[in-house]
Amino acid sequence: MPLAQLAAVVESLHAALPGRVEADPGRLLPYTTDRSGHRSAGAPLAAVYPASVEDVQAVCRIASAAGVPIVGRGAGTGLAGGAIAGPGEIVLSLRDMDRILEVSEANRLAVVQPGILNGDLNRALAGHGLWWAPDPASKDISTVGGNIAMNAGGLLCAKYGVTREAVLALKVVLADGRLISVGHRTVKGVTGYDPCALMIGSEGTLGIIVECTLKLTPLVTGETATLGAFFATLEDAVAAVTEVTRQGHVPAIMELMDRRTLDCVRQHTGHDVAPGAEAYVLVQCDGPSALATAEQIAALARGAGATVRTTTDPEESARLVGFRRSAFPALEAMGTLLVEDIAVPRDRVGEAFAAVRRIEEKYQVMIPTTCHAGDGNLHPTFVFTGEDVPEHVWAAAGEIFATALDLGGTLTGEHGIGLLKRRWLGDELGAEQYALQREIKRVFDPHGILNPGKVFAE
Repeated sequence: MPLAQLAAVVESLHAALPGRVEADPGRLLPYTTDRSGHRSAGAPLAAVYPASVEDVQAVCRIASAAGVPIVGRGAGTGLAGGAIAGPGEIVLSLRDMDRILEVSEANRLAVVQPGILNGDLNRALAGHGLWWAPDPASKDISTVGGNIAMNAGGLLCAKYGVTREAVLALKVVLADGRLISVGHRTVKGVTGYDPCALMIGSEGTLGIIVECTLKLTPLVTGETATLGAFFATLEDAVAAVTEVTRQGHVPAIMELMDRRTLDCVRQHTGHDVAPGAEAYVLVQCDGPSALATAEQIAALARGAGATVRTTTDPEESARLVGFRRSAFPALEAMGTLLVEDIAVPRDRVGEAFAAVRRIEEKYQVMIPTTCHAGDGNLHPTFVFTGEDVPEHVWAAAGEIFATALDLGGTLTGEHGIGLLKRRWLGDELGAEQYALQREIKRVFDPHGILNPGKVFAE
């Protein structure tokens, strides 16, 4: 598009949202990247900070009329390059739309704007005896709207579900500025198709989420019991978590860290909590029977040869959980990361770990791996030097993705497709479904201006 036309678009944005448009290229550089580490070729055309639904509609009308792409963005904490903007694109930042509009204790729901942070929302809800269950690792810095756009997961998914299970309704602005309401405030609702579910996890390619009606859960009562189990072999750890699931236990958290990850944590923190351990399993149980369940799980872990620490003390519990949460910062300190997130059936987690080890050796690349063991979601994390992902790392990632599909799993459990995985999306969907999904995209965004280049490869 000619520079004069682009300049006219920016002028229109300034006129429609005075004081809420940034067009200085130097100030726009943060929008060229996210926590995936990937970066676009240059600064976007402008960033716009709407304060209302009407502001969002105005931006979409201006962009649609000019054919200028829009990249919706929350806090930029994504790991798949899904909110990266480049030259000629408008960043639509929802961070200023961060208010709680309603809390209904009787209906166990909240209506919020998309820019509110997860952590801030739950701190506000605590006074009502309620909470919003989605618990991504970035909960204190990620937005609710971003979580919904990516269908984010986290440590609590096995018991409390992913984001999709905690959303009742949405208001969405389409590419041409129209506003639609999808979903229901009611517990039940089966009218027509379910575009609300379609919007959740659509990565900003179908519309801009501007209001969220959330399903809330009563605060958990009773004590919380936490155990940390250290195993001599990864195989023993996998056997133990598999048996926990087989016997019907449903802990709030069940995480597994392999030796590569433990080594990185030891090196980063200078603290070795379990010398010689090849794997660490973190389990946390909540609710009235928390301690009894934790003791049963501890017995299973000891039966598999683990050294186990069980506690109901909040400070000791925080240390055990903190050991798991320290994994990502420790890996970041080792080099540049490509963080992936395959998911496999829970009884095939051991095979997935074994495949990662084989691929690591084949390509001579370091791949520390953590796992949400309660739901079979693994995070093979490639560690390398330099800014760009080397081709041998992409090749190794491709083999890991193929392995996940061979095991009956999926390319991504919670991070989404974004830019990073679009080349493999067709492998999972197949040609017919891939084409169908692209047609769905065209129905909502016929001119392809919403987050172009994400999810679907050109």
